[in-house]
Amino acid sequence: MAGPLTGVRIIEMAGIGPGPFAAMMLADHGAEVVRVYRPAATPGVIDPMRDVLARSRQWICVDLKDAAGIEVVRDLAKTADGLIEGYRPGVMERLGLGPDVLLADNPRLVYGRMTGWGQTGPYAQAAGHDINYIALAGALHAFGRAGDKPTPPINVVGDFGGGGMMLAFGMVSAILHARGTGQGQVIDCAMTDGSAVLMSMVWALQAQGLWQDERGVNLLDTGAHFYDTYATADGKYISIGAIEPQFYAELRRRLGLESDKDFDPQMDARQWSHLKQKLTALFATRTQAQWCELLEGTDACFAPVLSLRDAPKHPHNRQRRTFIEIDGIEQPAPAPRYSVTTSDPPSMQSKESAADALLGKLGYDEARIARLRERKVIG
Repeated sequence: MAGPLTGVRIIEMAGIGPGPFAAMMLADHGAEVVRVYRPAATPGVIDPMRDVLARSRQWICVDLKDAAGIEVVRDLAKTADGLIEGYRPGVMERLGLGPDVLLADNPRLVYGRMTGWGQTGPYAQAAGHDINYIALAGALHAFGRAGDKPTPPINVVGDFGGGGMMLAFGMVSAILHARGTGQGQVIDCAMTDGSAVLMSMVWALQAQGLWQDERGVNLLDTGAHFYDTYATADGKYISIGAIEPQFYAELRRRLGLESDKDFDPQMDARQWSHLKQKLTALFATRTQAQWCELLEGTDACFAPVLSLRDAPKHPHNRQRRTFIEIDGIEQPAPAPRYSVTTSDPPSMQSKESAADALLGKLGYDEARIARLRERKVIG
C-alpha cells in the first residue's frame, strides 16, 4: 500500500468494532496490516468479504490453542511495528502473547490494547458495549432532547471516535516514539477514556457557565432554534446551524424573517422554545428539495439530512468522492487527504489466506507450512 504510513507493519488480532476500525484507518493510509483470525471467530458477525472495516488487509487463520499457533503469532510480531488486540484484560497473557512476552521478543513493538473500560479499574473485567462506556464517561447524558431520556448516537462516540480513532492516533504516536528511541510500549486505550476526551469542549463551556448539565437546553444540543433539525413538507429533514450573528442574519434574510422582531434576541434562551415553534411551522411549508434550492451553498449554515442511501448521491460528496465503491460495496472513502502522499485505493479483503506468503517471509519452508496446515494450526 502507498501512503504516509508506508513501511509500517501492524499485526491485528481480529475482533469487532473499534479494533478493526483502528486497523482500517492505519491500512487506509499505507500501513501493512496482517489480520490474525482465530478459527472459531473466522465467520464473524459480518461476512469478512463484505466488511468495510476489514478492507485492505492480508489475513491468516491461526489456532491460538496450539503452541505452534502461538509461535506463529510471536514470529509475526517480531517483524512488526505494532500489534492491536481487543480482548478482555488478561486474555492475551493467558494465551502466552501478553506484552511482556512480545516486547521481550521485539523491544520496539507498540502493543495497542483496545477495551471499553480499560486495563484497570473496578469495571475492567466486566462485559460492556458502547452505550455503557459513553454512559460512564458522562457523554450519553448529554445526548437527547429536553424532557426525554438519553439517546445513544448509535456507536460512533464510544466504539469509533473514543475507541478506534483514539487507538489509531495512539499507535502512530507511539510508533514515532519507538522509531526515534528504539523503545516500544503498551497503549491502554479505553473507550470510556476516549469518550470523555471527545466531550472536552462541553467541559470547557461548562467551566465558563455556558453549558447546563441538562439535555436539550444548550446551544449545541437542540436547545437553540438556530441549531437543530426540522421536518419538511415531504417528510424529510434539514439541518440548521446558524450560530454566529452574521450567519443567523443571513438565515433570517433568506427565510424572510428580517422584520420579525421575535428573532432579534438570538441568544436569549428564554425565547428559544417559542422561536423553534415558529421555525417548525415555516420549514414544514416546503419540501427538502425546495429548501435546498433556497439555502444550499449559502452562509445560512444549512444542509439536508441525508440517508445512507442518499448521501453518496449528493453533488458535493460525488465531486469530492467522499464515498467509493469497491467490489460492488458502497462505503466511505479514506480520510483525511494529503497533498503529497497519495494512498492507494482500498481493497476488500481477499478470500485467499496470505498464510504461505507471510510465513515464507518469516523463513518457514514449504514443508513446515504444510505440517502446520495439516495439523490445522493455520487455516
